[in-house]
Amino acid sequence: MNLPKIELHLHLEGAAPPAFIRGLAREKSIDISGIFAEDGSYAYRDFRHFLKVYEAATSVLTGPEEYRRLTLAVLEESAASGVVYSETFLSPDFCGGRDLGAWREHLHAIEEAAAEAERTMGITLRAIVTPIRHFGPDKAKETALCAAETAGRFVTGFGLAGDETVGKPRDFAWSFDMAREAGLRLTCHAGEWGGPDSIRDALRDLRVERIGHGVRAIEDLALVDEMAERGIVLECCPGSNIALGIYPGWRKHPIGELYRREVKVTVSTDDPPFFHTTMAREYDRLAEAFDWDEGVFRTIARTALDAAFCDPDTRARIAKLLEPDHA
Repeated sequence: MNLPKIELHLHLEGAAPPAFIRGLAREKSIDISGIFAEDGSYAYRDFRHFLKVYEAATSVLTGPEEYRRLTLAVLEESAASGVVYSETFLSPDFCGGRDLGAWREHLHAIEEAAAEAERTMGITLRAIVTPIRHFGPDKAKETALCAAETAGRFVTGFGLAGDETVGKPRDFAWSFDMAREAGLRLTCHAGEWGGPDSIRDALRDLRVERIGHGVRAIEDLALVDEMAERGIVLECCPGSNIALGIYPGWRKHPIGELYRREVKVTVSTDDPPFFHTTMAREYDRLAEAFDWDEGVFRTIARTALDAAFCDPDTRARIAKLLEPDHA
Protein backbone atom coordinates (compact mmCIF):
# COMPACT_ATOMS: atom_id res chain seq x y z
CA MET A 1 0.00 0.00 0.00
CA ASN A 2 1.58 3.24 -1.16
CA LEU A 3 1.12 5.34 1.98
CA PRO A 4 3.68 7.12 4.19
CA LYS A 5 4.45 4.89 7.14
CA ILE A 6 5.72 5.29 10.71
CA GLU A 7 7.67 2.40 12.28
CA LEU A 8 8.26 2.27 16.03
CA HIS A 9 9.62 -1.25 16.58
CA LEU A 10 12.71 -2.12 14.56
CA HIS A 11 15.89 -3.83 15.76
CA LEU A 12 18.78 -2.37 13.80
CA GLU A 13 20.88 -5.55 13.68
CA GLY A 14 17.76 -7.64 13.09
CA ALA A 15 16.94 -5.50 10.06
CA ALA A 16 20.33 -6.19 8.43
CA PRO A 17 19.82 -7.58 4.90
CA PRO A 18 21.33 -11.09 4.72
CA ALA A 19 23.44 -10.08 1.70
CA PHE A 20 24.91 -7.23 3.74
CA ILE A 21 25.89 -9.57 6.59
CA ARG A 22 27.33 -12.15 4.17
CA GLY A 23 29.38 -9.43 2.50
CA LEU A 24 30.80 -8.24 5.81
CA ALA A 25 31.60 -11.81 6.81
CA ARG A 26 33.52 -12.31 3.56
CA GLU A 27 35.45 -9.08 4.10
CA LYS A 28 36.49 -10.25 7.56
CA SER A 29 36.98 -13.94 6.64
CA ILE A 30 34.42 -14.97 9.26
CA ASP A 31 32.51 -18.17 8.55
CA ILE A 32 28.86 -17.75 9.52
CA SER A 33 27.52 -19.76 6.59
CA GLY A 34 25.55 -21.96 9.00
CA ILE A 35 23.04 -19.20 9.74
CA PHE A 36 21.78 -18.99 6.14
CA ALA A 37 19.32 -21.14 4.20
CA GLU A 38 20.02 -22.31 0.64
CA ASP A 39 18.13 -19.33 -0.79
CA GLY A 40 20.39 -16.95 1.15
CA SER A 41 17.87 -15.98 3.82
CA TYR A 42 18.42 -16.37 7.56
CA ALA A 43 17.68 -19.88 8.87
CA TYR A 44 16.45 -20.67 12.38
CA ARG A 45 14.28 -23.34 14.01
CA ASP A 46 12.48 -21.50 16.80
CA PHE A 47 12.66 -18.34 18.89
CA ARG A 48 15.68 -19.32 20.98
CA HIS A 49 17.54 -20.47 17.87
CA PHE A 50 16.50 -17.19 16.23
CA LEU A 51 18.26 -15.33 19.07
CA LYS A 52 21.43 -17.38 18.46
CA VAL A 53 21.33 -16.72 14.71
CA TYR A 54 20.69 -13.03 15.42
CA GLU A 55 23.75 -12.83 17.68
CA ALA A 56 25.86 -14.73 15.12
CA ALA A 57 24.86 -12.26 12.41
CA THR A 58 25.69 -9.40 14.75
CA SER A 59 29.18 -10.84 15.37
CA VAL A 60 30.45 -9.42 12.05
CA LEU A 61 29.47 -5.89 13.12
CA THR A 62 32.74 -5.17 14.89
CA GLY A 63 33.00 -1.38 14.90
CA PRO A 64 31.45 2.02 14.19
CA GLU A 65 32.11 1.87 10.44
CA GLU A 66 30.14 -1.38 10.12
CA TYR A 67 27.26 0.22 12.01
CA ARG A 68 27.37 3.27 9.74
CA ARG A 69 27.06 1.02 6.70
CA LEU A 70 24.38 -1.08 8.40
CA THR A 71 22.29 1.98 9.22
CA LEU A 72 22.35 3.14 5.61
CA ALA A 73 21.44 -0.34 4.32
CA VAL A 74 18.52 -0.67 6.75
CA LEU A 75 17.15 2.82 6.09
CA GLU A 76 17.34 2.25 2.35
CA GLU A 77 15.10 -0.82 2.77
CA SER A 78 12.70 1.07 5.04
CA ALA A 79 12.45 4.07 2.75
CA ALA A 80 11.69 1.76 -0.19
CA SER A 81 8.60 0.63 1.76
CA GLY A 82 7.40 4.18 2.28
CA VAL A 83 8.64 4.63 5.84
CA VAL A 84 9.17 8.35 6.57
CA TYR A 85 9.96 8.04 10.28
CA SER A 86 11.51 5.11 12.12
CA GLU A 87 12.64 4.31 15.63
CA THR A 88 15.27 1.64 16.02
CA PHE A 89 16.45 -0.32 19.02
CA LEU A 90 20.17 0.02 19.68
CA SER A 91 22.07 -1.93 22.29
CA PRO A 92 25.43 -0.90 23.75
CA ASP A 93 25.91 -4.64 24.35
CA PHE A 94 26.53 -4.97 20.61
CA CYS A 95 27.89 -1.44 20.08
CA GLY A 96 31.08 -1.42 22.10
CA GLY A 97 30.40 -3.90 24.89
CA ARG A 98 28.69 -1.30 27.10
CA ASP A 99 31.88 0.79 27.30
CA LEU A 100 30.71 4.42 27.28
CA GLY A 101 33.53 5.67 25.07
CA ALA A 102 33.04 2.90 22.51
CA TRP A 103 29.27 3.40 22.64
CA ARG A 104 29.71 7.10 21.83
CA GLU A 105 31.83 6.21 18.80
CA HIS A 106 29.26 3.71 17.51
CA LEU A 107 26.41 6.12 18.15
CA HIS A 108 28.20 8.93 16.31
CA ALA A 109 28.61 6.70 13.25
CA ILE A 110 24.95 5.63 13.34
CA GLU A 111 23.76 9.21 13.76
CA GLU A 112 25.92 10.38 10.84
CA ALA A 113 24.39 7.68 8.64
CA ALA A 114 20.91 8.66 9.80
CA ALA A 115 21.57 12.28 8.86
CA GLU A 116 22.79 11.19 5.41
CA ALA A 117 19.69 9.02 4.92
CA GLU A 118 17.44 11.89 5.94
CA ARG A 119 19.08 14.12 3.29
CA THR A 120 19.11 11.55 0.50
CA MET A 121 16.16 9.23 1.22
CA GLY A 122 13.72 11.42 3.14
CA ILE A 123 13.54 9.11 6.17
CA THR A 124 14.03 10.28 9.76
CA LEU A 125 15.55 7.97 12.40
CA ARG A 126 15.56 8.11 16.20
CA ALA A 127 17.09 5.63 18.65
CA ILE A 128 15.76 3.64 21.60
CA VAL A 129 18.53 2.17 23.76
CA THR A 130 17.74 -1.35 24.93
CA PRO A 131 19.43 -3.67 27.39
CA ILE A 132 19.21 -7.34 26.47
CA ARG A 133 16.92 -9.00 28.99
CA HIS A 134 18.63 -12.39 29.03
CA PHE A 135 22.01 -10.72 29.70
CA GLY A 136 20.67 -9.80 33.15
CA PRO A 137 19.89 -6.68 35.22
CA ASP A 138 23.51 -5.84 36.14
CA LYS A 139 24.52 -5.41 32.50
CA ALA A 140 21.29 -3.51 31.97
CA LYS A 141 22.50 -0.91 34.49
CA GLU A 142 25.63 -0.33 32.39
CA THR A 143 23.42 0.03 29.32
CA ALA A 144 21.19 2.50 31.16
CA LEU A 145 24.23 4.60 31.98
CA CYS A 146 25.20 4.65 28.29
CA ALA A 147 21.67 5.72 27.44
CA ALA A 148 21.51 8.44 30.09
CA GLU A 149 24.88 9.88 29.07
CA THR A 150 23.86 10.16 25.41
CA ALA A 151 20.20 11.14 25.75
CA GLY A 152 19.24 13.94 23.40
CA ARG A 153 17.72 14.68 20.03
CA PHE A 154 18.75 11.33 18.50
CA VAL A 155 18.65 8.99 21.52
CA THR A 156 15.12 9.60 22.74
CA GLY A 157 13.93 6.33 24.29
CA PHE A 158 14.82 3.38 26.49
CA GLY A 159 13.38 -0.12 26.27
CA LEU A 160 13.98 -3.77 27.07
CA ALA A 161 14.47 -6.50 24.46
CA GLY A 162 15.65 -10.11 24.39
CA ASP A 163 14.18 -13.29 25.83
CA GLU A 164 10.94 -12.30 27.52
CA THR A 165 10.84 -15.54 29.52
CA VAL A 166 13.98 -14.58 31.51
CA GLY A 167 13.51 -12.60 34.71
CA LYS A 168 10.80 -10.09 35.58
CA PRO A 169 10.37 -6.47 34.52
CA ARG A 170 10.91 -5.33 38.11
CA ASP A 171 14.47 -6.70 37.91
CA PHE A 172 15.20 -3.82 35.54
CA ALA A 173 13.42 -1.05 37.48
CA TRP A 174 16.71 0.66 38.48
CA SER A 175 17.74 0.97 34.84
CA PHE A 176 14.37 2.34 33.81
CA ASP A 177 14.44 4.85 36.67
CA MET A 178 17.84 6.09 35.47
CA ALA A 179 16.57 6.41 31.91
CA ARG A 180 13.45 8.24 33.05
CA GLU A 181 15.51 10.71 35.09
CA ALA A 182 17.61 11.37 31.97
CA GLY A 183 14.45 12.42 30.13
CA LEU A 184 14.14 9.30 27.98
CA ARG A 185 10.72 7.91 27.11
CA LEU A 186 10.00 4.30 27.90
CA THR A 187 8.84 1.13 26.20
CA CYS A 188 9.26 -2.57 26.96
CA HIS A 189 8.84 -5.86 25.09
CA ALA A 190 5.98 -7.77 26.75
CA GLY A 191 2.97 -9.82 25.77
CA GLU A 192 4.77 -11.64 22.97
CA TRP A 193 6.03 -14.81 24.63
CA GLY A 194 4.69 -13.89 28.04
CA GLY A 195 0.96 -13.65 28.62
CA PRO A 196 -1.14 -10.71 29.83
CA ASP A 197 0.61 -10.69 33.21
CA SER A 198 3.88 -9.78 31.52
CA ILE A 199 2.19 -6.64 30.19
CA ARG A 200 0.70 -5.78 33.57
CA ASP A 201 4.14 -6.23 35.16
CA ALA A 202 5.80 -3.92 32.63
CA LEU A 203 3.15 -1.23 33.03
CA ARG A 204 3.23 -1.39 36.83
CA ASP A 205 6.93 -1.96 37.56
CA LEU A 206 8.56 0.01 34.73
CA ARG A 207 5.85 2.64 34.12
CA VAL A 208 6.22 2.51 30.36
CA GLU A 209 3.97 4.34 27.91
CA ARG A 210 4.37 1.85 25.05
CA ILE A 211 4.52 -1.93 24.92
CA GLY A 212 6.58 -3.79 22.33
CA HIS A 213 4.24 -6.40 20.82
CA GLY A 214 1.65 -6.61 23.64
CA VAL A 215 -0.74 -8.63 21.50
CA ARG A 216 -1.37 -11.32 24.10
CA ALA A 217 -3.35 -8.75 26.05
CA ILE A 218 -6.22 -10.15 24.00
CA GLU A 219 -6.29 -13.10 26.42
CA ASP A 220 -7.45 -10.72 29.19
CA LEU A 221 -10.19 -8.38 28.01
CA ALA A 222 -10.09 -6.39 31.26
CA LEU A 223 -6.48 -5.57 30.43
CA VAL A 224 -7.50 -4.65 26.88
CA ASP A 225 -10.08 -2.22 28.24
CA GLU A 226 -7.55 -0.79 30.70
CA MET A 227 -5.01 -0.18 27.95
CA ALA A 228 -7.64 1.47 25.75
CA GLU A 229 -8.65 3.77 28.61
CA ARG A 230 -5.05 4.66 29.50
CA GLY A 231 -3.97 5.18 25.90
CA ILE A 232 -1.18 2.60 26.11
CA VAL A 233 0.31 2.18 22.64
CA LEU A 234 1.16 -1.26 21.26
CA GLU A 235 4.06 -1.69 18.84
CA CYS A 236 2.47 -4.61 16.97
CA CYS A 237 4.57 -6.72 14.62
CA PRO A 238 2.09 -9.17 13.03
CA GLY A 239 4.46 -10.70 10.47
CA SER A 240 6.98 -11.44 13.22
CA ASN A 241 4.36 -13.09 15.44
CA ILE A 242 3.15 -15.26 12.56
CA ALA A 243 6.66 -16.23 11.40
CA LEU A 244 7.58 -17.31 14.93
CA GLY A 245 4.40 -19.37 15.29
CA ILE A 246 2.65 -17.34 17.97
CA TYR A 247 -0.38 -17.07 15.68
CA PRO A 248 -1.20 -19.38 12.76
CA GLY A 249 -2.08 -16.72 10.20
CA TRP A 250 -2.95 -13.10 9.51
CA ARG A 251 -6.69 -13.43 10.08
CA LYS A 252 -6.01 -15.07 13.45
CA HIS A 253 -3.73 -12.24 14.61
CA PRO A 254 -5.35 -10.16 17.40
CA ILE A 255 -4.39 -6.76 16.00
CA GLY A 256 -7.78 -6.56 14.28
CA GLU A 257 -9.72 -7.16 17.49
CA LEU A 258 -7.44 -4.87 19.50
CA TYR A 259 -8.04 -2.08 16.99
CA ARG A 260 -11.79 -2.74 17.10
CA ARG A 261 -11.65 -2.45 20.90
CA GLU A 262 -9.98 0.97 20.53
CA VAL A 263 -6.51 0.01 21.72
CA LYS A 264 -3.87 2.25 20.15
CA VAL A 265 -2.17 -0.22 17.82
CA THR A 266 0.71 0.54 15.47
CA VAL A 267 2.42 -1.61 12.83
CA SER A 268 6.12 -2.51 12.64
CA THR A 269 8.35 -5.23 11.21
CA ASP A 270 10.58 -6.12 14.21
CA ASP A 271 13.40 -7.96 12.36
CA PRO A 272 12.12 -7.82 8.77
CA PRO A 273 14.55 -10.04 6.78
CA PHE A 274 14.30 -12.77 9.41
CA PHE A 275 10.54 -12.81 8.96
CA HIS A 276 10.45 -12.24 5.19
CA THR A 277 8.53 -9.02 5.58
CA THR A 278 8.60 -5.27 4.92
CA MET A 279 6.36 -2.45 6.07
CA ALA A 280 4.70 -2.48 2.65
CA ARG A 281 3.99 -6.20 2.98
CA GLU A 282 2.60 -5.75 6.53
CA TYR A 283 0.15 -3.15 5.23
CA ASP A 284 -0.88 -5.31 2.29
CA ARG A 285 -1.45 -8.43 4.37
CA LEU A 286 -3.38 -6.55 7.03
CA ALA A 287 -5.58 -4.98 4.37
CA GLU A 288 -6.34 -8.45 3.01
CA ALA A 289 -6.94 -10.00 6.44
CA PHE A 290 -9.18 -7.31 7.96
CA ASP A 291 -10.48 -5.35 4.96
CA TRP A 292 -8.74 -2.26 6.28
CA ASP A 293 -8.85 0.69 3.92
CA GLU A 294 -6.53 3.68 3.59
CA GLY A 295 -8.43 5.48 6.33
CA VAL A 296 -7.51 2.81 8.88
CA PHE A 297 -3.85 2.88 7.90
CA ARG A 298 -3.76 6.66 8.05
CA THR A 299 -5.21 6.46 11.56
CA ILE A 300 -2.58 3.88 12.56
CA ALA A 301 0.23 6.02 11.16
CA ARG A 302 -1.05 9.07 13.01
CA THR A 303 -1.31 7.03 16.22
CA ALA A 304 2.29 5.94 15.73
CA LEU A 305 3.48 9.49 15.15
CA ASP A 306 1.62 10.76 18.22
CA ALA A 307 3.37 8.02 20.23
CA ALA A 308 6.80 8.56 18.66
CA PHE A 309 9.68 9.43 20.96
CA CYS A 310 10.68 12.58 19.09
CA ASP A 311 10.66 16.32 19.72
CA PRO A 312 7.66 18.48 18.77
CA ASP A 313 9.37 20.07 15.77
CA THR A 314 10.20 16.66 14.27
CA ARG A 315 6.65 15.46 14.94
CA ALA A 316 5.18 18.51 13.20
CA ARG A 317 7.46 18.06 10.20
CA ILE A 318 6.59 14.37 9.83
CA ALA A 319 2.88 15.09 10.31
CA LYS A 320 2.91 17.11 7.09
CA LEU A 321 4.20 14.03 5.26
CA LEU A 322 1.19 12.04 6.48
CA GLU A 323 -1.31 14.44 4.96
CA PRO A 324 -3.15 12.98 1.94
CA ASP A 325 -1.66 15.43 -0.54
CA HIS A 326 1.81 14.14 0.35
CA ALA A 327 1.01 10.44 -0.18
